[in-house]
Amino acid sequence: QVQLVESGGGLVQAGDSLRLSCAASGRTFNNYAMGWFRQAPGKEREFVAALTWSRGITRYADSVKGRFTISRDNAKSTVYLQMNSLKPEDTAVYFCAARNYLGAVPPGASDYSYWGQGTQVTVSS
Repeated sequence: QVQLVESGGGLVQAGDSLRLSCAASGRTFNNYAMGWFRQAPGKEREFVAALTWSRGITRYADSVKGRFTISRDNAKSTVYLQMNSLKPEDTAVYFCAARNYLGAVPPGASDYSYWGQGTQVTVSS
């Protein structure tokens, strides 16, 4: 059973940085894509970033490109989302997700199989 546990959320000011972590367990993830999604109040869940675990190929939403970086630590089986230059519009619950995936570029659609419980990120102006 795949388990994903997010941490690292909090309340920050605009321009600050945060690093989210997603501890993954339950199997080896070499053939998986790992994604970060977010959902703001009253809005649909949206794609933020993803990577392929084996090759580390990344993909980003246009709204975070250049500010956010997704990465993974194989030894710790953990995926990170480094968020810099945060804006109030980045305020949302952030979810880690995983799916079996053998393609080259990780998918941005939300049809991932496994999800974490989410961590709140609030950016004040």
